[in-house]
Amino acid sequence: MKKSDATKIVQNLRTAYPDATCSLDFSTPFELVIAVMLSAQCTDERVNKTTPELFNRCKTIEDFANIDISELEKIIHPCGFYKNKAKNIKLCASQVLNDFNGIVPHTMEELTSLAGVGRKSANVIMLEVFGIAQGIAVDTHAKRISNLVGLSVEKDPLKIEQDLLKIFSKNDIKDINHLFVWHGRNTCIARHPKCDICPIKDFCKYYKNKDIQLTKSL
Repeated sequence: MKKSDATKIVQNLRTAYPDATCSLDFSTPFELVIAVMLSAQCTDERVNKTTPELFNRCKTIEDFANIDISELEKIIHPCGFYKNKAKNIKLCASQVLNDFNGIVPHTMEELTSLAGVGRKSANVIMLEVFGIAQGIAVDTHAKRISNLVGLSVEKDPLKIEQDLLKIFSKNDIKDINHLFVWHGRNTCIARHPKCDICPIKDFCKYYKNKDIQLTKSL
């Protein structure tokens, strides 16, 4: 795909979703770390229903490190994989306290050294907390849209990210994370994409092939 088309895709998505922002609720950098952890294999909506109780119980990083794991598991149970997430939350809190003087780090290398924080999560944290748009968080929406539109033929998130970084400008990278999520939730829905109202259908490989197949069947 031409870079000029990629720019138009971002422009169209910005017009369609002017309010696209991070949908996880948080008030401190470490709260976002926790929310991102909980969002693995879980909807942001469910996470946002769970974190008020959690953040009220744990007001500091020390609270997260010291909370009894059984109590933590009970609170985050609705988010799924609660045993593993609880273990990572406590370990991550201890790491931030002991290795980073209680301050959430801001580099990819440092963030991914934390328990429960992978590259995708680190990209979200870097963007939302520090305003660093170094990479693109390739979640299920970014993966699906990239493949359908034709921005990447890869299936591995890291390879998809590398393809996207080649085609989108640095100025667009900071917005594409939110735009893909909003587009994936509202229009390019898994199994039932709303192609007729899609703001980027003119650039979409899937839509064009779908249209060709329909024409041939008439």
